[in-house]
Amino acid sequence: MRERTKQDPIVEEGLRQLVDDYLTQKQMALIQMRRGTLSRTEFLQDAREHIRRRHPTACPMDVEQILDAFEQYIYGYSRLSPLIDDPSVSDIRVISHDNIRVKRYGQRTDAGIGFTDEREYRQFIDYIAAKNQVNISNLNAIQRFTDTDSHPDFILRFTLSMPLINTYNEPYLCIRKVPRSFPKVRDLVERGMMNEETAQLLIQRFRQGSTIICGGNSSGKTTLLNALKETLPDDVAVLVAQQADELTTQYHPDMMFLHSLPGTGESQVSYDLKHISIAGLTMDVDYFIIGEIKGAEALYLLNAACTGQLCAATIHASSADKAADKLVDYALYESHYMRDELMRMMDCFQTYVFMEKYRVKQIYHCGGWDEERRSLLYERII
Repeated sequence: MRERTKQDPIVEEGLRQLVDDYLTQKQMALIQMRRGTLSRTEFLQDAREHIRRRHPTACPMDVEQILDAFEQYIYGYSRLSPLIDDPSVSDIRVISHDNIRVKRYGQRTDAGIGFTDEREYRQFIDYIAAKNQVNISNLNAIQRFTDTDSHPDFILRFTLSMPLINTYNEPYLCIRKVPRSFPKVRDLVERGMMNEETAQLLIQRFRQGSTIICGGNSSGKTTLLNALKETLPDDVAVLVAQQADELTTQYHPDMMFLHSLPGTGESQVSYDLKHISIAGLTMDVDYFIIGEIKGAEALYLLNAACTGQLCAATIHASSADKAADKLVDYALYESHYMRDELMRMMDCFQTYVFMEKYRVKQIYHCGGWDEERRSLLYERII
């Protein structure tokens, strides 16, 4: 399939009409394609026949070029497909139809591509909403969803906000690409995240005690947690609770993965990390992992760790010794404990790791609670 360009007005207009038809008149075909009840061959044949009916005088070459562009649009992500295919790009931010930014190897730059106009961009937004069965009405002006099927190499995590709540009149779209084949600990050593000695230290401590990995956005927290959990022995039963499907396994035979389900204006069915964490405490697991602490689930992770269950999680914090304070802030949303009581409980987490720019910057050992100073005792290992 070739990439569409502005120099193909017949293809551009034909594609625009075809996508619009499938969004308005032929949504059932899209749903059947998404569910797998309509094969790729059957779906494209249906589209070819639709083009011929809509443009009876079109030459065969134009029909095939429109179909070729439609196939790329439907089974990829239109003009964003090259960015999604590019392994060096981790994040895509569409600020407007002609302003697309990417994070490539940790650096933010212009993507060098754009949509033709606002109309094409809005049609694309309507399409990805339909493709992922997401409602973008005024009751759902902010949506978060995950596409686990479209790309062989990446899970795509979307955050979409609509003009109803945006200052400007175009949607904002952010895409986080989560590699399916995530790096192992040895790969992270080769890439310079840490040296071999640090890697072996983390593996040992991860297996023997509860661990918190902290840092800023895109600092490598999830990457490190994903790698460390794969080092757990096969006879350890693991439960992973997460908001999006970022943590996966390639080898471990006894890992369960649960993700949250946000409610919408039309549906009151919702399962947040709090509900999943409560359920996890009754599922006979040896190791409990939360992908990222963001709310009241912190209390249930803390309770699990205090009972002696091994636990791990990531959290946003500015240094290793600030991670406990942040987790307690979240736990206070749900608990009737005093802050000092919760901080005292945090000594059940023995290892605190701080990540920055995909590097292990700090590792702290928590040696308990100092009652006189009313603070945790830390020893910096690295």
